[in-house]
Amino acid sequence: MIVNLDAFGDESYREVGFVNKYIVSKDGENFEVKFTVNFQLSSAEINPNDETLRFNIESGHEKGNIGEITIPLTLFDGEFIVLLDGEKYPAQISKTERSSIITIEFDGKDQHTLDVIVNKYSETGLNESNGGGCLIATAAFGSELAPQVQFLREIRDNTVLQTEYGTSFMTGFNQFYYSFSPTIADYERQNPAFKEVVKTTLTPLLTSLALLNYVDIDSEYDMLGYGIGIILLNIGMYFVAPAILIMKIRKRVNIEKLSEPHA
Repeated sequence: MIVNLDAFGDESYREVGFVNKYIVSKDGENFEVKFTVNFQLSSAEINPNDETLRFNIESGHEKGNIGEITIPLTLFDGEFIVLLDGEKYPAQISKTERSSIITIEFDGKDQHTLDVIVNKYSETGLNESNGGGCLIATAAFGSELAPQVQFLREIRDNTVLQTEYGTSFMTGFNQFYYSFSPTIADYERQNPAFKEVVKTTLTPLLTSLALLNYVDIDSEYDMLGYGIGIILLNIGMYFVAPAILIMKIRKRVNIEKLSEPHA
């Protein structure tokens, strides 16, 4: 069931915008989807089973038609694809602990159809040129538009996927990565402390990948060599260095214990 609860009690066009609230029933629970706009909404269809949203709109500005959709994570969670008149359209997508927020801006006075499609995380892993989404980083830094997330995406799309070796690696990596990343991303959104730990943990990885911006990759063998080098560097930072540190601390503790005078 979908109920339009216009926040201002007036369906006329407003320069400052108005809020439309839709009550969506799913699995016996009611959820509120909010669409804040500065144009008119003639109708809306929200399908909780197919996880799709469709809005028929009539824009009133030559420039700067803006809408912001707030969707509870408990209703729909995943990666969102936004279509304007059937064509994929860029939108700002961010997440809070409770909601996904989709912001879209376009120009021109006309009637349009706006579709929002929810892709489950596990299903996006092999989509779009073996790309998928950087789920853990997106949850850690709060938005797909965060500089760190965009950096990872650029390295993947503009460097790694430009070679056959890189594409083969991403195919295998995605199979592994998307087997656990949705769970970690969900836990990050539920636990701010864990989110901060993940954010700190990602820093060495981002630093090592930044090295690819300073090298020329002109062949498959270059990609293979630099790729292996980056992997070995991260193994050293995340596993070897901590292991050596732990061993040295343990050795130091044992030495101190042996040097203590016996009673």
